[in-house]
Amino acid sequence: MTPPVKGIVTSEVTESQVAQAQSGGCGGCNSDDSATVEMDEKIQARIANHPCYSEEAHHHYARMHVAVAPACNIQCNYCNRKYDCANESRPGVVSELLTPEEAAKKVLVVAGKIPQMTVLGIAGPGDPLANPEKTFRTFELIAEQAPDIKLCLSTNGLMLPEYVDRIKELNIDHVTITINMVDPEIGAKIYPWVHYKRKRYRGIEGVKILHEKQMAGLEALRDADILCKVNSVLIPGINDHHLPEVNKAIRERGAFIHNIMPLISAPEHGTHFGLTGQRGPTTAELKAVQDKCAGNMKMMRHCRQCRADAVGLLGEDRSQEFSKENFLEMTPEYDAAKRQEVHAGIEKFRKELEAAKELTKDTNLTLSGEKLLVAVATKGSGLVNQHFGHAKEFQIYEVDGNTAQFIAHRKIDHYCQGGYGEDATLDNIIKALSDCTAVLVAKIGECPKEQLHEAGIQTVEAYDAIEKVALEFYQQWSKEQ
Repeated sequence: MTPPVKGIVTSEVTESQVAQAQSGGCGGCNSDDSATVEMDEKIQARIANHPCYSEEAHHHYARMHVAVAPACNIQCNYCNRKYDCANESRPGVVSELLTPEEAAKKVLVVAGKIPQMTVLGIAGPGDPLANPEKTFRTFELIAEQAPDIKLCLSTNGLMLPEYVDRIKELNIDHVTITINMVDPEIGAKIYPWVHYKRKRYRGIEGVKILHEKQMAGLEALRDADILCKVNSVLIPGINDHHLPEVNKAIRERGAFIHNIMPLISAPEHGTHFGLTGQRGPTTAELKAVQDKCAGNMKMMRHCRQCRADAVGLLGEDRSQEFSKENFLEMTPEYDAAKRQEVHAGIEKFRKELEAAKELTKDTNLTLSGEKLLVAVATKGSGLVNQHFGHAKEFQIYEVDGNTAQFIAHRKIDHYCQGGYGEDATLDNIIKALSDCTAVLVAKIGECPKEQLHEAGIQTVEAYDAIEKVALEFYQQWSKEQ
């Protein structure tokens, strides 16, 4: 559960400040377009507790994927669908396949153990729409037994136009399509073949079919009022300069949010790109493309490129707790009333966090105008609440004095490893955070603190709202300039 707010955020939050923060923080503004405001409110309600569609929600709400769809109808040069890969965290990887009935029981078990789990997705390990019977049977069972859980589907889009009506019928309100190109010449470098209508098409012929179906599916989702997230894998030298064109095309066809994510291409994964030496983008390259597209539509930057059987908050994976061997022996404790109570507590906490952030802003401060990056150690809940040595990743925020905006996450090795390899690990962490001005942590030892300071990275120990700590640091830093 989300921790109580008392003693964490400022105690000076008033009822009116909470209400103002809830309404967007603008007490004296009225829109001339009430229809637009109403539509925005409806969309906000649809994404409020969805950790993938709402960056703010991902601090508080969890998701899970069930692996019921093994077959795929296209081949991607960055994909190798492996099984029994418990230590890998990337799309297409699962430890075990489930039947729809097993998947439904697993959802009920997890929903009882992790009541902040709000979203159930089917994302593989193949393509859900290449396995329509298993996919839709799973959704039917979950909709019957746990109707408060949002249903999501991820697809390459090849068969999407044929199934939009079924998706709408089952109240699957969120669909993700992976679209890496709108130019088949570029697509031919990514997709060796496409299997459509019982025939395999190689090269550009297959890519043209895929592109046509992706665009038609995207438009059909828009017409059916189903929110669509588009994933694009950034592949340097192949589609990096092309992704703004992809962004424009999907925006024109009604996509809600664009997730531009880095190519994962380690040789040990056995993918074509990994074996042929195709590199992934640097953090700077990824941010540059995201920034170029961000002015056009909502940009997702908090994606963790989850496994097809992931469980828990984004950034954590509890799938091994709920292996088939374990969950089949468990009695589901799904309790809709208890879950609703937990969600109400989370929403109260979120409002208090938002009001505390508003109090932190200092409109009288003369700011340098410079933007800083800060790294945050967090276990979730929107708080700086993790020891430096326990962090598996750092969330990166860009701070300008008035806002602290999440822009990325960076995975790192544990620093605390019982004395083994800690010097090398710390060197790697410092290298990964070299462009950050400060690290915000709940606690940090003297040795890593000294080495961070020697590298020009300040440390801030706190246990409070991330944005609040980041803004207070910026204000202090600005005064010292």
